[in-house]
Amino acid sequence: MQFAYKAKDAAGRAVEGVLEASDQKTAVDRIRALKLTLLDINQKQGGGAVAFLQSINPLKPSVTARDLVIFSRQLSTLVSAGVPIVQGLAILEAQAENKAFKDVISAVKADIEAGLGIADAMKKHPQAFSTLYVSMIRAGEVGGILDTILERLSSYLEQAEALRAKVKSAMMYPIVVAGIASAITVFLLIFVIPTFKNIFASFHAELPIPTQVVIGISDFLKAHVALVLLAPVAVFFGAKYVYKKFPQVQEKTDAVLLRLPVFGILIKKVAIAKFSRTLGTLLKSGVPILQGLDTVAATAGNIIIERSIYACRDSVKEGGRLVEPLKKSGVFPQMVTQMIGVGEETGSLDGMLIRIADFYDAEVDTAVKGLTSMIEPLVMVFLGVVVGGIVIAMFFPMFEMGNLASKSGD
Repeated sequence: MQFAYKAKDAAGRAVEGVLEASDQKTAVDRIRALKLTLLDINQKQGGGAVAFLQSINPLKPSVTARDLVIFSRQLSTLVSAGVPIVQGLAILEAQAENKAFKDVISAVKADIEAGLGIADAMKKHPQAFSTLYVSMIRAGEVGGILDTILERLSSYLEQAEALRAKVKSAMMYPIVVAGIASAITVFLLIFVIPTFKNIFASFHAELPIPTQVVIGISDFLKAHVALVLLAPVAVFFGAKYVYKKFPQVQEKTDAVLLRLPVFGILIKKVAIAKFSRTLGTLLKSGVPILQGLDTVAATAGNIIIERSIYACRDSVKEGGRLVEPLKKSGVFPQMVTQMIGVGEETGSLDGMLIRIADFYDAEVDTAVKGLTSMIEPLVMVFLGVVVGGIVIAMFFPMFEMGNLASKSGD
């Protein structure tokens, strides 16, 4: 493996280079042997088709929220017991089951041994440690309460994952049923309908319009199977690219999502719960409010909400209040803004934000249950209309089969 590094020599001059090593620890040892003070080191990514395929491989190991929760709780316990951070990371590296996370812990440990701070070492691995995670670790480092911060991070990650699970559960049922319905429909059109088409053709009679439409769709699907299968994938990735590439499209899409009749309400409640819990956790951990608002805005996931949070940051930066821009955004309900206003006035903003988050977690749970109960009959109606429509269209000619048979015999 190749490692690119930045260092300083004995005279304080900057030195950059690339060296070969079996792992990052070996690379760090070699740099130290050169009497250099290491500033930064990163593994160089290889090029070519193999590297590209590895980068888009959906089955490649990744760091999960569960990995981070377990890591945070265990490291908190070790630090509380007085175990040095490097030794604690070595213990966690040895027992980590996820290969990707094991490599990350190893790299973090090597960077800390080379003189980097814990937060700076973690910041180099955004695939494992988010901006929020690094910000809280930095606050714990500065305040000397790393064990407490790690415990809070564990609780935050567990609650955030529970919130994501609720939203996923609301979407999973209709997606699965719609997928099954689509698969059944495609199977009928490609493999079953052509058989009926051959039977109807033997009677040399004009077929009803619904039957002609279904047979036409069947012929198109048979002739363009690859196009039909690849089109949804192409549309998905194309839409994703356009959404990320063009801010105007992103802004309009996010605005429409917030205005959707049922899903829009759920998206708002999830956003409020996420905003409140994230900012509350950051403030409670000692992160400055301006830095906390920057972190929350970066993880908002919706450009409309992101701009509202940045407006809050600008207001606070100029000596104003947090609550006024939230009122103007139109995203945050009056109850939320009033509670945040009370928290600002009483100096208990962090606790008030956590209470809002707990309340909206329960609201999301209720909204998810209502959404699931509403979607279920809609999906069944969709399934009945599509599959039932195909079946009925194919049976229309059957009703006149006797007449068709008699005409063919004359």
